[in-house]
Amino acid sequence: MAVRPHRNRQIQICVAALLLFSGMGCATILNHDLVSDELDYFQHPRPDDVWSPKIEGWQRRERFDADLLAPLESGPAVQSAGFSAANKQLPANQSDASGLRAKYFEFRSDSRRALAASVASWIQSEAKEHYREDGAVDHWATLEETLARGGDDCDGLELLAFHALQDLGFSASEVYRAIVVRPSDGQHHMVTLWFEDPTDPWVIDPTGAMTLGMPRMSDLPEWTPIKVFSERLEYTVRQRTESFAQIP
Repeated sequence: MAVRPHRNRQIQICVAALLLFSGMGCATILNHDLVSDELDYFQHPRPDDVWSPKIEGWQRRERFDADLLAPLESGPAVQSAGFSAANKQLPANQSDASGLRAKYFEFRSDSRRALAASVASWIQSEAKEHYREDGAVDHWATLEETLARGGDDCDGLELLAFHALQDLGFSASEVYRAIVVRPSDGQHHMVTLWFEDPTDPWVIDPTGAMTLGMPRMSDLPEWTPIKVFSERLEYTVRQRTESFAQIP
């Protein structure tokens, strides 16, 4: 007897949800329908997204636990002075590669990349000592839980990179947690994405199971991002449309 398409969809969602809450590794749902080129990382999730309940549960606990910590306040070193009479003396060509403006932005970009790469190197080194497998249930730890326990699996250790980047001055609108999948075997993993380029983020893998160092997502064609989120926002990665990240 033929099963109607909407019935098939309901069955798939139920099976995926059971796999999610029973826990299989760092993050495990064997259901994806995404190709990896021309991606839009910031689409709102569908109402029946099977990842949303797990993400929302972690978000609530993470925000609650944040009051137990004393996160570093970060921001620009100085505020812009705005327009002044001195601006009239600016040279007409502001794109000169040998000019001070170009040198400043190149220095800032190089320094930010070096800082992010040092975070990646540090967490990948620490993961060798502090990786802890979850039990029968795949519990997504908060940062406080990970620190208090002295370790966790990929979804707990990833939080150290996620929070470290923001504590060191990276904007909350450019640093996100991400669930990625390897279509060849259905393996799921948790990583940090830094969106210096909104179309091709840098990847920080806490455990090195996916990659070492800090490559771009486009350098890892065997992996596909499916969810991007923070402690307040959640997005689904789909084919590119007109969509932009929201600043928390």
